[in-house]
Amino acid sequence: MDLLLDIRALSVLFGGVRALDGLNLEIIKGEIIGLIGPNGAGKTTAFNAITGRIKPSSGSVFFRGQDITGLAPFRIARKGIARTFQNIKLYEDLSVIENVMIAAHSSISYSFMEAILGMGRFRRDESRIRSKALELLELMDLKDLALERANSLPYGSQRKLEIARALALDPQLLLLDEPVAGMNPTETREFGNFLLKLRDNLSIGVGVIDHDMSFVMEVCDKIRVIDHGIPIAWGTASQIRNDKKVIGAYLGTDFDRTQNHNATN
Repeated sequence: MDLLLDIRALSVLFGGVRALDGLNLEIIKGEIIGLIGPNGAGKTTAFNAITGRIKPSSGSVFFRGQDITGLAPFRIARKGIARTFQNIKLYEDLSVIENVMIAAHSSISYSFMEAILGMGRFRRDESRIRSKALELLELMDLKDLALERANSLPYGSQRKLEIARALALDPQLLLLDEPVAGMNPTETREFGNFLLKLRDNLSIGVGVIDHDMSFVMEVCDKIRVIDHGIPIAWGTASQIRNDKKVIGAYLGTDFDRTQNHNATN
């Protein structure tokens, strides 16, 4: 077992509101893990706490055995965690390949002077980065669109481009926040197949937040469910689908959240 992410009793408070309450979660290399729950459950808060965009109130985040709790986002990214966001964040006026190359520039070794003169390590690094970007675009089935402007792509292709940019950081763990939001059923199925291929080809761990339950149940090896910040269930798709606490959370049935919290931790 190659444990990538190990979250222990992670909690986040905003003022007097407990947005996340005692989340435990593990992601192993080669797994796709889902994090689901009703609107306002605390899913994106969890991703933000993992990636350093907000500081946890308590608990710990370990990545490959190292405590990364509260580190700055750029430090966490350099350690091998990349993510996408609910709202697509691209450089819309730049080409598809330029979007990916910008992300890959985190690995450059040339100096400012070498960049100004276009000499030395500059040429070598730029050639390497361009080749890497083209490889990622081919993996995403976007290579033929490399010179198109990013904002000219269909929505589903923009999502793929955003993931290509994340992969340009050479992550070991990829966190996807609502990757199929706005996609039609055909695009969603195609993206699910693509995600499975991506996981297998790159041997990375993947964490997914999404409201499309069919998509989550199809692609995820295991699923963690939270409601009002509290973990209420953990298991395979079939276990989650038949869990009474999960059904209650989504249908609005009353249940004792404190008891559920204690029972699942």
